[in-house]
Amino acid sequence: MMSLWPFKRRAPRHERRAAASGFTAEIIAARAGYIAGRSGLAEATAMVQACVSLWEHALSIAQVEGTPLLTRRALAMIGRALALRGEVVALIGEDRLAFAHAWDVSTRDGFPVAYRLSLADSGGGRAVTALAGEVIHVAIGCDPATPWAGTSPLRRASLTAGLLHALESALAETFETAPIGSLIVPFPESPQTDNEALSRGFRGRRGSVLLRESVNVAAAGGPAPQTDWRPNSLSPDLSKTEAAQHLAAARDAICSVYGVLPALLNSSTTGPVVREAQRHLAAWTLQPICELIAEEATAKLGAKVEIDVISPSQSFDQGGRARAFATLIKGLADAQAAGLSPAQIKAALAFIDEAAPTG
Repeated sequence: MMSLWPFKRRAPRHERRAAASGFTAEIIAARAGYIAGRSGLAEATAMVQACVSLWEHALSIAQVEGTPLLTRRALAMIGRALALRGEVVALIGEDRLAFAHAWDVSTRDGFPVAYRLSLADSGGGRAVTALAGEVIHVAIGCDPATPWAGTSPLRRASLTAGLLHALESALAETFETAPIGSLIVPFPESPQTDNEALSRGFRGRRGSVLLRESVNVAAAGGPAPQTDWRPNSLSPDLSKTEAAQHLAAARDAICSVYGVLPALLNSSTTGPVVREAQRHLAAWTLQPICELIAEEATAKLGAKVEIDVISPSQSFDQGGRARAFATLIKGLADAQAAGLSPAQIKAALAFIDEAAPTG
């Protein structure tokens, strides 16, 4: 019996979908950015980028001992990721670190045990599954509820970051759309052709003197009221909003969150203040982060790793160290001249919490 169906059955088509690091991930990220709105956009401001650059550049010149994987480029990327995201994840390779832009983590007792990483490539990226021992994961600002996830300084100060973005956006929109420099010039009733000729006379006459006939008329009693030309400016008065004071306060708060003393970016800052700000940033913010990176690298690479950011950046009081060293040498010479024994000198150095000399 002949089949009544005139069409041949086609072979099933293979459905293709984008990988997790491809088109689907981009759509999800765009949707998340749309839902978030303006929140989190403070990283686009110049003040935040200045602080991020200080982190990035300071870590890029840090002195590393124990591993060749932490190159200048790798440390710079780590510094930028920590400043903007609060954590960084990188797959350990044979001769380099492959940084992940997205990842899922599986934990046990709050500690990561496995990762699913999305590594970026120019052709769309790829997904990799790795154990915790194969991944370097550094996080700052961890919360006890999620000890495996870090938080950026901007997220920890979201109100200040939102205020900074709102202020800069409002000022940008004001200077873009407000009629700054525009004037309203009253003129007595006259034909339209005269008004157009008068407006053309003002156009393009910057820096010149324009002589116009007064509107005060003495004949026949004059018009009522008898007033001369008094231009009224349309430029908005921003001084009443105290936008400059609020903007300066928000910028200082953002600097403090990143460990940068606000005085560093003050127009009247002097050399000693700059050096103190550098020492504060290196000693109290970046060096502890370097210790976290070194501890993670030591645990994952199997070799003792040390990272020093204070010495390469010279973030210490060189003059004070020189004076202290000269005073110490002079004190030792005086002690030997006075006939003190090495044990007595050692006890005196221990009293001021200094290491005893060897030999």
